[in-house]
Amino acid sequence: MNSQDISMQIEALLEQVQKPVRYMGGELNSVIKSFDDVKIRYCFGFPDVYEVGMSHVGSRILYDIINKREDALCERVFMPWVDMADLMREKGIPLFSLESRMPVRSFDMLGITLQYEMSYTNILEMLDLAGIPLHSEDRTWADPIVIAGGPCAFNPEPLYHFIDAFSIGDGEISTLETIDVVRRCKENGMTREECLFELSQLPGVYVPSLYEATYNPDGTLASFGPTREGVPAIVRKNMVPDLDSAEYPENVIVPYMEIVHDRINIEVLRGCTRGCRFCQAGMIYRPVRERSMERILELADRLVRNTGYEEITLSSLSTGDYSCLPQLAHEMMERFEKKRVSLSLPSLRLDSHLKETLLETQRVRKTSLTYAMEAGTQRLRDVINKGITEEDLFSSLQDAFMNGWASVKLYFMFGLPTETEEDLDGIPDLASRVVREYFKTPKELRARGLRINCSASCFVPKPFTPFQWEAQDTIEQFNRKQEYLCHKMHIKGVEFNWHTPQVSFLEAVFARGDRHVADVLETAWRYGCRFDGWSDQFKFDSWMQAFEDCHVDPAFFANRKREKGELFPWSFIDAGVTEGYLWREHEKAMRAEITPDCRKGCQGCGLKRFEGACVER
Repeated sequence: MNSQDISMQIEALLEQVQKPVRYMGGELNSVIKSFDDVKIRYCFGFPDVYEVGMSHVGSRILYDIINKREDALCERVFMPWVDMADLMREKGIPLFSLESRMPVRSFDMLGITLQYEMSYTNILEMLDLAGIPLHSEDRTWADPIVIAGGPCAFNPEPLYHFIDAFSIGDGEISTLETIDVVRRCKENGMTREECLFELSQLPGVYVPSLYEATYNPDGTLASFGPTREGVPAIVRKNMVPDLDSAEYPENVIVPYMEIVHDRINIEVLRGCTRGCRFCQAGMIYRPVRERSMERILELADRLVRNTGYEEITLSSLSTGDYSCLPQLAHEMMERFEKKRVSLSLPSLRLDSHLKETLLETQRVRKTSLTYAMEAGTQRLRDVINKGITEEDLFSSLQDAFMNGWASVKLYFMFGLPTETEEDLDGIPDLASRVVREYFKTPKELRARGLRINCSASCFVPKPFTPFQWEAQDTIEQFNRKQEYLCHKMHIKGVEFNWHTPQVSFLEAVFARGDRHVADVLETAWRYGCRFDGWSDQFKFDSWMQAFEDCHVDPAFFANRKREKGELFPWSFIDAGVTEGYLWREHEKAMRAEITPDCRKGCQGCGLKRFEGACVER
């Protein structure tokens, strides 16, 4: 079936589905190239709906750098919503790309980003809709090479059966290198198996079919290693040492529909050195690398001109840590205030000097202020090494309320290691104090309409964090804590939201799972599980049946405490931070001892082994 035939059938379906614009393509700044004019055809897949995937910065970066190559093209595909997916099956329409509406199976490479464990069934759904065999071993050169990257690739084992190769770490360099290898292998008439071996020779690339795992009688991992000479025993993550020299798109696609982050998004820095012990991103994206103020302003000018957006977000794990933030905010508002382009800061550190910056960002329009306190008491914040105090919060809020803010978001977690009832009580106590702080502001200065949105998520222990050894609370424990908090959170002016424990339970299983859970994943998908991160689609009973059918105990992965020295499914990956450092941080957590930001002095995490990392500031 060619693209013209697919287009005709798609057009006939659009009136029957929700949000047909998800499948139309043709947006401003999308790139159209001829299949006949390039050597490698790359399809970038995001395993969620269009409006979620189009908000992902990494996807925009890779789309841009691939399409800048003369010998390659990159097109996009997103997971169709259930109505469209069912109609496509019924009518025999294969999964298609947005730009050319070519079948995804006709591409040379399919790249999939792994942002969230609960999107894994969508990956199987997309492969099946595309007509690509689910298992890597069943594919031929008639199928694309399937490569996955992103934060969840730091434990690739739950997907080992379905992905040909994983790219670990920053994707700007490795994506281009994998394209070079696939092109060379195809041009030289090499077999698909030979191509996978060649991919395994690239830095940061893991090919699961070239490794073998053995297990102890108790189910723990006994050994893991390559099955072929020349395949590396340790896969070290890729790292872009300098963001100014890294490509960043100056023309981004402007969707016809509203997306989750419907604005210009400029990455100002990558990495975080704060050392929050629950935070996987803060560990795997180390070290901190800043984009220069000059380059950010250049990008902002071009993106405003090329897109017409009226809001700019400065994004990172901790935007408040950007060293030139007050100067940058002032300069951006000087340039864009008359154009009515606003500036938002989605990730603030309370101990940053933000007063001047907040005043700058309100000059066009005010947005909600977001504070990730994470825990209700200082003791528990010390356990997780959050490095902020209530004094930091209320000093910031005083300035904000005095200058006209009235909307605040507070983020917490519950189920953290060593948590007590007193720590839970700290959450409603803190929310109540925020309300009181607002009413302490003189009436003539404070804005009307106080809105405090308080969210509590379930703690999920993740690989490459000091809490990777810790057990997750059981669903029953989470439920009891939620009921307790709901009773306490009846506070005027405060809205309380929480996460579903069953979803967080499965997230932990796949975050820390090994190859055994791959069969569970496939079984659950065959039971109809998809869009597991969407509450109206989540089928917990089907998941539990899949675990039972596969004779796998999910509590073994989620609710079991690990001992020092246990071999993890991800132990063969060098993420930069060493296991010795993570264990020391785990022990300090148990003593509620804090660790300073490593930019104030090296804490010995292991990153200095990487060339270009840990530049003295």
